Amino acid sequence: MLFISDIHGVLPALDRALDLGERLGYQQIIVLGDVLNHGPRNPVLPGYAPTEVADRLNQFADRIVAVRGNCDSEVDQMLCHFPLMAEYNWLVMDGRRLCLTHGHRLNPDNLPPLRAGDGIAYGHTHVPVAGWQDGILHFNPGSVTLGKGGHSESLGHFDGERFRVLDLNGQELASTTWKPQ
Repeated sequence: MLFISDIHGVLPALDRALDLGERLGYQQIIVLGDVLNHGPRNPVLPGYAPTEVADRLNQFADRIVAVRGNCDSEVDQMLCHFPLMAEYNWLVMDGRRLCLTHGHRLNPDNLPPLRAGDGIAYGHTHVPVAGWQDGILHFNPGSVTLGKGGHSESLGHFDGERFRVLDLNGQELASTTWKPQ
């Protein structure tokens, strides 16, 4: 699985992420929100092309599970051929649940109901995270467009055993196993 968050309408960043994803051999794309709009707190970056971002992602609509970010709207859904407006979603893997959310509502400070061994995957902060806290997996792939807190642009990858955050050159920034620690 390829985890992408906070694209903010920047086509070259999305293309770099998808190219790296191809090399990693993903089968599904998990989009953790903020797909097309740059938002009022972020600069408009070179390559800002929200319609083209929607077109590119639509090519993979049958492989995408997405959630809504705080910059996503019903107008964005009109361009995207995959469901984008869910506040959160769940993946069930190996009998454990992974909550997919953007992170502006549900997040490490406001967890959904989880039990030991479950996890939360979120974006919003643009800061990579991969680790266990109090028996709960916390996973944030960072942002493919605008790293924050001194972090470079990044994405997430799950190979069935490890959750990894990689910069867009493929260098590992953080990782953990799917086994509770």
